[in-house]
Amino acid sequence: MTKHQRVQVILKIPAHQLQLYYEGAVDTVVAEATDGRIIRFPANVLRTVVQSHGVYGTYELVFDGRNKFVSIQRIDV
Repeated sequence: MTKHQRVQVILKIPAHQLQLYYEGAVDTVVAEATDGRIIRFPANVLRTVVQSHGVYGTYELVFDGRNKFVSIQRIDV
């Protein structure tokens, strides 16, 4: 069984910046985790959490034991 790693990040990405992800100009998001680590993850994982104004809030990202993305969920509702 593979242990999942959970990382919390605070995202503040306005809609106009997300357009760069959708156009393919940028494919990776770089964010600081709440514990100070710098986290890089594929921009396409944001698709499930994008709102009309962008992506704002604290999110928990889950990665498997091989550092492959599993899920993203907003945790500060």
